[in-house]
Amino acid sequence: MTLVRSELLKIRTTSTWWIFGLISLPLWALALLFNWLQTDALAGGDLGEVPADQADQVQAISSADSLAANLYTNGQFFGLLIVLLLGIVVVTSEFFHQTVTTTFLTAPHRTAVMLAKLVAAGVLALLFWVVTTALNLIFGPMILNATDVGTQLGSGEVWTSVALNGLAYLLWSVLGVGLGVLIRSQIGATVTGILLYLGGTIGAAIAIGLLAGRFGDWINQLQLLVPSLASSLMVAGTEIPGNPPRWAGAAVLIGYAVVTGAIGVATIRKRDIS
Repeated sequence: MTLVRSELLKIRTTSTWWIFGLISLPLWALALLFNWLQTDALAGGDLGEVPADQADQVQAISSADSLAANLYTNGQFFGLLIVLLLGIVVVTSEFFHQTVTTTFLTAPHRTAVMLAKLVAAGVLALLFWVVTTALNLIFGPMILNATDVGTQLGSGEVWTSVALNGLAYLLWSVLGVGLGVLIRSQIGATVTGILLYLGGTIGAAIAIGLLAGRFGDWINQLQLLVPSLASSLMVAGTEIPGNPPRWAGAAVLIGYAVVTGAIGVATIRKRDIS
């Protein structure tokens, strides 16, 4: 616990956490505006003519639980990117400011130090999740009532999505710490993280869509292999026909986090830090 408190103190005494916090607020607001417009369109049925092969999917997405879960997990896309970058900074800031040698001289058990960084990054990620969820629970019911959907706060499916969203935040912080260990350059790791997250998400979504149109809907199952798409599956308020189940998205993301965390611990134990 002493090491964890030390890592949290390092975070609190730098401007990093609140800078990321200030960045995340307008991104959250932008996502809320988009989801408001989307909820209004889906709840009002203003989608025009829907192809027959997509009718079941549109019906599932338009369900009350799905619309509510989408609003109560609002901001996930950019929020996960923020906690990924925070996880990276927790590690790379030590190398950037050249304090890593002092850290390991003070606490020579590198595995313990690495685990403390993972816990500290996880605590910070959960803090971001709590704040965004609190905001969503304030503004989400307003939008849902305005669109005649109802708050759906009594739905177990909705609260499951909210809880799985918290798990996604936690797991992405682990991925960030692991990436920071593998790429010790703060700039290099940050740029790589952004490119992998944004580029991987957009590129994979386009590729899967094109391949599904050519080879069949079974291609949609491959979205499980993309961490950010797996995260989106986790918070769906209902099972979407043709898509993998929510538990599968959670299982895959947990697997990525465990492997990344293990590689990070193994790497920091063996790598020369001088």
